[in-house]
Amino acid sequence: MRPILQESAKLTVTRIAIFADVQNIYYTTRQAFGRQFNYQSFWERVSSAGEIVAAKAYAIDRGDNKQRKFQNALRNIGFDVKLKPYIQRRDGSAKGDWDVGIAIDVMEAARDVDTVVLLSGDGDFDLLLSKVRKDFGIAAEVYGVPGLTARSLIEAATTWHAIDSTLLL
Repeated sequence: MRPILQESAKLTVTRIAIFADVQNIYYTTRQAFGRQFNYQSFWERVSSAGEIVAAKAYAIDRGDNKQRKFQNALRNIGFDVKLKPYIQRRDGSAKGDWDVGIAIDVMEAARDVDTVVLLSGDGDFDLLLSKVRKDFGIAAEVYGVPGLTARSLIEAATTWHAIDSTLLL
């Protein structure tokens, strides 16, 4: 009787980093659907494609209790929540833009992952996704609201996922 040789199967797991533009998703899902985004369902969907090795959510902090509860919910899901203070200008407009911070974090993570997932419809990120795809040879997926996601961002992504009712509360 010959011994059975077993070759160890090498499992390759896709390493994923998530970058969530909280303000963009809040306003676009509210405008398009009148509903809030379901970060838990989103997490479950993305994690089914591989191992989430980094997840950052970028938000503006107004310091109210409702926002703190939301931020803690994101942390409980698995996000590292990055906050900037809400700045009210004298003319009544507000400032609180995370675009540069998101871009830096994506560039740093791109060295260590197979896929970056951007949760945003902001066309300012199109060059960023094109660059990480070209320079690092990784996939760049975008989740955004149909009709409110920049065409240039959709075209720069490896895959675009339209946010629909399955990702809403």
